[in-house]
Amino acid sequence: MPDQNQIGKSEIVEWFKDLQDSICVSLEGLDESGRFHEDKWNRDGGGGGRTRVIKGQHIEKGGVNFSEVYGEMPEIMAKKLDIPSGQFLASGVSIVLHPKNPWVPIIHMNVRYFEVNDSVWWFGGGIDVTPHYIIDSDARFFHNYLKQVCDQLSENAYAEYKKWADDYFFIPHRNETRGIGGIFFDRLGDRISKDKKEVWNFVKEVGLAFVPIYSHLFENNFTRQYTQTNEKWQRVRRGRYVEFNLVNDRGTKFGLETNGRTESILMSLPPEAHWEYNYEVIKNSLEYRTQNKLRKDVNWLTYKEA
Repeated sequence: MPDQNQIGKSEIVEWFKDLQDSICVSLEGLDESGRFHEDKWNRDGGGGGRTRVIKGQHIEKGGVNFSEVYGEMPEIMAKKLDIPSGQFLASGVSIVLHPKNPWVPIIHMNVRYFEVNDSVWWFGGGIDVTPHYIIDSDARFFHNYLKQVCDQLSENAYAEYKKWADDYFFIPHRNETRGIGGIFFDRLGDRISKDKKEVWNFVKEVGLAFVPIYSHLFENNFTRQYTQTNEKWQRVRRGRYVEFNLVNDRGTKFGLETNGRTESILMSLPPEAHWEYNYEVIKNSLEYRTQNKLRKDVNWLTYKEA
């Protein structure tokens, strides 16, 4: 790969650590009263991480995790990734926030790096939003912001990574998307050939986009009044979030299958969720309107409900 030696693994790992630190500071400022609790953990075989969890005034449950694991690659990992065995390094930052106010969306971000034998390498990641209630103006803001980030990589990146997110964050047994999607990408540099410096700069821009995106969505909605009906719907939507993460999410299943740290992996789950038998929304209600928007291939850049 061209220029691959210009960026050392230590530079990438340290930047991910700094990203975790800066995001935690910003989220504590938004929440006003909540503070992150940190658990440092070590992995048998090499490496470890810092799991940080917040339970605050406005963020009912949130996690901002950093990990750096390395060593001899487990055989199950090599087979699943379809790569040769050897010495590996995997590092990154992952975030999931579950807000207290139903009008504030759930948000998820992940940026990560993987290499094996100092030769095969790639980056992956993305940002997606799962609103309990889809607000068209917020959806337009979110996707336009991501498009600006993607345009720095290439003019086709947003359309490609947006479709990737639509296809990935889909719940087949419900025939609905988890939310309004976002962008998702994987193996940039390996199966999708890219210059390492170029991809690394893009991944950093994705990571840096998290705070301004979430701050906008949060500040637009965290003071809105809500009812018990809104809270009930929030718990139903959280239930769908759980279904996706446990049934469909490859990262969750892979982490559990390879003996990852369970508490860090399941940090993404909400504090409360509901499953009501044969639940149906009332026609033309706010809940009904959101339900009907949970589909693939929506052009959120200009979307406005008819």
